Amino acid sequence: MRDRFPAPAPCRPSRTLGLVALGVGVAGAAVDSAWPGLAAVAALAALSWRRPAPAAATPDAPPIAPPREEVHPVSGLPTREPLLATMAADARGTLGVLAFRDYDRLCAFDPQAGDRVLRVLADRVRAMLPPSRTIAHVDRGHLAIWIDAALAPDAAERELKAAVYALGTLVADDSGAILPEVALRHVAFDRAAETADVALARTIASFAVVDLDGDAAPAQQVIQARDRFLLEQDLRQALARAELRLAYQPLIDAGEGRVCGAEALLRWDRAGGAVPPAQFVPIMESAGLARDIGLWVMNAALRQTADWAQPGLSPLRIAVNVSGQQMTDDDLPAVVARMLARHGIPADALEVELTESVALDDTGQAARLVRALRTQGVAVAIDDFGTGFSSLSTMRRLTFDKIKIDREFVTDVHRRRESQAICQSVIALGRGLGIRVLAEGVEQRAEVEWLRRHGCRYFQGYYFSRPLAPADFASFAADTGRLAILLADDVASLRRDIVARDSVRFHA
Repeated sequence: MRDRFPAPAPCRPSRTLGLVALGVGVAGAAVDSAWPGLAAVAALAALSWRRPAPAAATPDAPPIAPPREEVHPVSGLPTREPLLATMAADARGTLGVLAFRDYDRLCAFDPQAGDRVLRVLADRVRAMLPPSRTIAHVDRGHLAIWIDAALAPDAAERELKAAVYALGTLVADDSGAILPEVALRHVAFDRAAETADVALARTIASFAVVDLDGDAAPAQQVIQARDRFLLEQDLRQALARAELRLAYQPLIDAGEGRVCGAEALLRWDRAGGAVPPAQFVPIMESAGLARDIGLWVMNAALRQTADWAQPGLSPLRIAVNVSGQQMTDDDLPAVVARMLARHGIPADALEVELTESVALDDTGQAARLVRALRTQGVAVAIDDFGTGFSSLSTMRRLTFDKIKIDREFVTDVHRRRESQAICQSVIALGRGLGIRVLAEGVEQRAEVEWLRRHGCRYFQGYYFSRPLAPADFASFAADTGRLAILLADDVASLRRDIVARDSVRFHA
């Protein structure tokens, strides 16, 4: 056996090797029964890789030179070791870390350009800060600035923010003019509370939390990072724990005076309390969970639609939101077709809702999937219309079945002239293209009346109903009398009847 494995080459002892040997020792204790003596070998290895004590000086030995300051080959700045030594020596101060956010993206197709831009930013930082500042290149596109306690924390913060502002100017490069995106994190460092390397690692890691408040106090940043991480971990297990459910908000056809469908809305009943969608949906998308959870939502919504067909309700169309991540899957139309077949639902009973930015992307992917879905008979709607950057030429090329006017323009539309102009334009656009227009977020009778007078027929919002549990939705959809009261022109004379006959409370 020894002939097959040559002797290892001599290595310079290091702290890294010491950590590896320690890991082997721990593992050896776990498998000692499988290989007696492995733990002893690991222990000897750990001892053998300990850093040797400095040799005693002798009269003939040359003096030991101090360690040379390490310099990063790209920026020419010192690396993290001199920075950490200075922080430890000063004991207190302000640590700022600047992140060139486009560095990795630029290096993906032109590494030399990424290095050149980073070098320019490093030169700018050196030129704009006093010589007393310690500047270091600590991690790829990250530069650190150390300001000792001689400068007050608020003054140090202003200096760092001024540096970020100055770094945001154009960089002239061989590949073209580049406008760098520079982000800042800063913390107050106290050696009595934590070590310099921990403070630096924590500050760099904070960039990974996209919604972290860069101006928050260090302790608050730690809490934000911890809470977001724990929320994401729980969300990853929410499906397995059966914590997700759907609520259904009625879609109203005022022309026929009936409930014509429902929008399936995701709810998360996390242990300890419900989590608002505005809080968990961005995390779901940034963590890459939107694809799997989105498929679960569609399957659950179609299963519920099949259940509603049993009591004999009038035909309903279920609207399901589809994320941008799902729209990157070429097999989405095939997956939808299989789900419809599994639950025995006709294709025209499903409506896929896309946000405006996803529906009108210029890559062609969304256009292909929209055409494939509509060919199957699935309806496609644009959600939150008017909040993005719509292209009328794209609207002409792509055929949609419904436009939803965002609640931002619906709220108080009977009083706000700018909202009236936008709503009238969208309604006219839908009429000209033969697309149904739905006003979402209606909460007042006056909003419904104004929109109906100007040609809007479809509605969704708390004026009619909040999102409901499945059984409550079925009851609401079957109660045509209650809906007639809500849609009555002379609501003043009928308002008393709502209380008299609405003995059932509906809640999400």
